[in-house]
Amino acid sequence: MENNVQTLRPKLPESEKVTVNLGFVDLGHIDLMVRDGFFANRADFIRTAVRNQLDRQGEAVRQSVARKGLELGLSHYSRAALEAARDAGTPLHIQVLGLASIAADVTPELARAAIAHVQVLGAFQASPAVKAALADRIA
Repeated sequence: MENNVQTLRPKLPESEKVTVNLGFVDLGHIDLMVRDGFFANRADFIRTAVRNQLDRQGEAVRQSVARKGLELGLSHYSRAALEAARDAGTPLHIQVLGLASIAADVTPELARAAIAHVQVLGAFQASPAVKAALADRIA
């Protein structure tokens, strides 16, 4: 049978792995909360703690995002969008809080011609060649 299934867009990861060093007593408290059924596992506890802290500081975060002119969430830059920016002579200033990704078919030359500056608070996904080409423009 002929296989005619095509992947329209590669699935991006929904999270980034972070390593955290904790003291033994703090870790023991977390393990106690997990054992007593308050959380499914250590990672669940830590995700919840981070979200709670971000919620508590929500207004300060919103003000900072607005002040710095950051795009919030997922921002994907396609080859066509970068070609349009290059052709218009208006290089992009990418400022994202979340995930910024550059399409896999973007060449290092196109990236340099179309992107003036990259500042990402979160994760920046691009080919190693594009990241290398933009190294002096990534803050």
